Amino acid sequence: MRKNFGQNTWFYPMPVLIIGSYDENGKADAMNAAWGGIYDTNHVVLCLSAGHKTTKNIKAKGAFTVSFADVAHTVAADYVGLVSANTVPDKLERAGFHTTKSEYVDAPVIDELPVALECRLVKVNEDGNIIGEIVNVSADKSVLDQDGMIDSAKLQAISYDPVHNAYLKLGEKVGNAFKDGTALK
Repeated sequence: MRKNFGQNTWFYPMPVLIIGSYDENGKADAMNAAWGGIYDTNHVVLCLSAGHKTTKNIKAKGAFTVSFADVAHTVAADYVGLVSANTVPDKLERAGFHTTKSEYVDAPVIDELPVALECRLVKVNEDGNIIGEIVNVSADKSVLDQDGMIDSAKLQAISYDPVHNAYLKLGEKVGNAFKDGTALK
């Protein structure tokens, strides 16, 4: 038997994305954005309102980074979503985050977060969503497996649980994509 909850914005899992950008003066900023994901091959979409400092920065600079929040930085990741750079211009520093300029786009890579998508702004669509092309994916060696690929267990990315307003740790492998289903053919 099912229980109905009515209309809710409940989607599982929701990634905890930390969006990095530079303002018009080159000052780094970051915000927590759960509403985003893959848009098309090599493209991401971010659902950000026009009032965010990050939205203004992305439009001004034409670039941004998308990092995945991890267990080790849950508090800092939550903080950059609680406060706005419009009113707390040093929120990145208060969170304890440091940045390095991307080699590929005019946006900061957050040093403490081990995986980043470095993106070039493609367009802002009719709904105000930001579409970016992924021009590079960078990962700290600490989260790579023996084959040099990203190891989700080492990354310890977190997701947002909208029902309980909680962060959950991801990482346990439960199957093989594009393989296990062939058993039913």
